[in-house]
Amino acid sequence: MQETGNRREENRLLCAELVELIWQDEAGRARRRVANLEDISLSGVCLQVESPIPAGTDIAVHYGDGQLVGTIRYCRYQEMGYFLGVELAEGCRWSSQHYRPQHLLDPSELVDQAMQRHRSVSNHVH
Repeated sequence: MQETGNRREENRLLCAELVELIWQDEAGRARRRVANLEDISLSGVCLQVESPIPAGTDIAVHYGDGQLVGTIRYCRYQEMGYFLGVELAEGCRWSSQHYRPQHLLDPSELVDQAMQRHRSVSNHVH
């Protein structure tokens, strides 16, 4: 059964890195805020911020010497703050060749490693 809440088909890579967000508020004023980059995929990012930014807002995510641009698709409050789901613009896809967050983790690699350890242990049990 396919999970209905996640329409992305690409792997999400977990990360923990501070980035700067830039957008215009409803009054047209330029706004800036630091956010924690939670995860990243080819077509989207998840960011954690201290206060909400409305869904539908166009936003630029600045990192190092580059940026990703997209639109906020959701803003949800969870225990530690607000989580923004950003769909990257059509011509703006993330690639680890252009930007590799310092702390980047592929959960599927952890599953593969755990399966290999399990097989190794199972093979040694008589």
